[in-house]
Amino acid sequence: MAGAGKSVQGYICTPHEKESGSLVEIWSKSLNIPNIYFVTATFSAESMLYFPNRANHYILASYLDLSDISDLICKQNPERLSFMSSLSDVLFERQASNVKYISMYFTRNVYGCSEIADIANIIAKRERVKKLTLAHLQFQTTAQPKFTFPYSRNVFVLEVEGEKTHQSDQKYCERTRRDVARKGIPLTNLVSLSILDKLK
Repeated sequence: MAGAGKSVQGYICTPHEKESGSLVEIWSKSLNIPNIYFVTATFSAESMLYFPNRANHYILASYLDLSDISDLICKQNPERLSFMSSLSDVLFERQASNVKYISMYFTRNVYGCSEIADIANIIAKRERVKKLTLAHLQFQTTAQPKFTFPYSRNVFVLEVEGEKTHQSDQKYCERTRRDVARKGIPLTNLVSLSILDKLK
């Protein structure tokens, strides 16, 4: 959570259901929500335990400030699991015209500045990755999850410019992950979000 007056940038991902229309309508009018997407989610085998009651399709929104976001989710969709990634450190960013895929990875080890710089330098060579950010993952639900995700502060978010298909985007990210692994830094896929439609 941010301290008083500090703006936090990130993503909120909430299951797409029949009630989602009213949520999208509220967010569409909010200056705090610059972008809203309809996405399909692919969870890795390693992450499924931490995402009970998961959905196939989500509403993904980018926010400028975390205030009021979680309260609204609790009112609109309290029982289904939503998750937020608060973006803490942008490792690199370049101009993008067609971001279609957002992939989240985590490390089981806590790395220092030099290893994080190595990760950034390797991924920066992948031209379709337009933004790489360190993030803090938070879960939003009224139900107590059976398993607590222990690596919530070790999350990397890749924003990827789309190509022909979402399958090709997934393969591109997997090759990127392998490039990092060759340097001795294992990244584990958490969830991948394929953007199907831009709602705002």
